[in-house]
Amino acid sequence: MENKDIYFVAVKIFLKDNSGNFLITKDIFNQDWDIPGGRLRENDFDTPLVSVVKRKMTEELGENVLYKLGEPIIFMRHERDELMPSGKKEKRRIFAVGYEANYLNGEIKLGKHHEKYEWVPIKTFKAENYFTDGWLKGVKEFQSKNNKKRKTFF
Repeated sequence: MENKDIYFVAVKIFLKDNSGNFLITKDIFNQDWDIPGGRLRENDFDTPLVSVVKRKMTEELGENVLYKLGEPIIFMRHERDELMPSGKKEKRRIFAVGYEANYLNGEIKLGKHHEKYEWVPIKTFKAENYFTDGWLKGVKEFQSKNNKKRKTFF
């Protein structure tokens, strides 16, 4: 019998504007580019995922950002080494549910774990220049799905 793997679970939000762009953020830890959202906490077990999305969006983009949340559209698996408080790196595997959302308005004020953000074009963005592993696959799948849709975003 094979051993079962252990995954962290995350929600990620593909936030689109009405110009055909989506938002990416850069974290302060590994200087990696990311998609807004993050892992569920231990006390989130019974919390609806849309409530977790709301909390993560507020933590990462500020409380003034208004958006219309859509349905989950992408499921991703990502693996990375994370620095532990002990100074040692440990492998983390993350399973993420990727929601689509439409940005309505509000000033973005990054939370304490991100230093930069960019609105990048869905159609022409070169994801491989920013992302690796599972996030790269997820961004490319998001782009593919959106490039097949009509040009309207709302």
